[in-house]
Amino acid sequence: MSQSIRAKKMGELMEKYPFLEDFFLQNRLFTQNAQDFTLEQYLNSLSEEEIEEKALDIRKIPEEMEDYIRQVEEFLGIREEQSVSSLTILPGYTKDKVPESFEKLRLVPSQITSIVGPTGSGKSRLLADIEWTAQADTPTGRTILINDKKPDLKWRFSSNNRLVAQLSQNMNFIMDLGVREFLEMHAQSRMAAQPEETIRRIMDAANELAGEKFSENTPVTGLSGGQSRALMIADTAILSASPIVLIDEIENAGIDREKALKLLVSEDKIVLIATHDPFLALMADQRIVIQNGGINRILPTNSEEKVLLEKLSDMDRTIQKLRSDLRSGKALQGTDISL
Repeated sequence: MSQSIRAKKMGELMEKYPFLEDFFLQNRLFTQNAQDFTLEQYLNSLSEEEIEEKALDIRKIPEEMEDYIRQVEEFLGIREEQSVSSLTILPGYTKDKVPESFEKLRLVPSQITSIVGPTGSGKSRLLADIEWTAQADTPTGRTILINDKKPDLKWRFSSNNRLVAQLSQNMNFIMDLGVREFLEMHAQSRMAAQPEETIRRIMDAANELAGEKFSENTPVTGLSGGQSRALMIADTAILSASPIVLIDEIENAGIDREKALKLLVSEDKIVLIATHDPFLALMADQRIVIQNGGINRILPTNSEEKVLLEKLSDMDRTIQKLRSDLRSGKALQGTDISL
């Protein structure tokens, strides 16, 4: 990497790694007029007096800069080698300490897995095991592998390397920011290459999901429940570095659920959703059946269920249209219902 860093123009480096400004300031190097210089040209332009005064070893600057970039990227959790190609669940046991009967369950990006079972059966516990990358050290005794290996400790204990983004029905903002300010802040923290384009994509996607559209100037504290969930789902899909998305009960979230799930999988996320809704359960490629705290069965969505899903989709679109008509003040007609 050192040779490529030496050959890049300073302007390109600063655009790709905005935090390098701090690196140069720490070394008392001022680069405002060196945007068209390569790093090597810039370093060679320094006078002997400057080098001596600032106690610089210009031969080591590229290597030190490379280390600085690596450390900051690791802190922010955006290093390429942190990509997740699979999540594997190894069995534990039920509330009665009966071993779970499956051998292992491997999940991959762009796949949806639903989690179904009675209230209190242990759906949220499974989501928690995944979020904490359990190592047979939770009440279920399950083990979670990332890329077929024991996960790095950073996934468990670093607040900056988030393996999982969790979305629930209860999402509320407390910060006093406009929607655009919130998205700009997140884009800057993730060092988005094209922040304006990223913000536009998130806004467009969020307004596709929300029942009622909102603008960039809307205060985040002024968003309705459905609007805030739509914004967070779009933000998670497009900007969040978390490769796994856990969704807990969004059937009554006031958003277009089908579009939300399709958006998440289109961005190569591993998606798990705990639900009681047949529509959401069948939207998944497979479903995990939880009973008495344990994984009882793993069922792929079969061809008959996919036919049923089409009928449920038609029903859902009809309900979405009726909901939209109600919001816009239209009278509802019996002929609006065609199931």
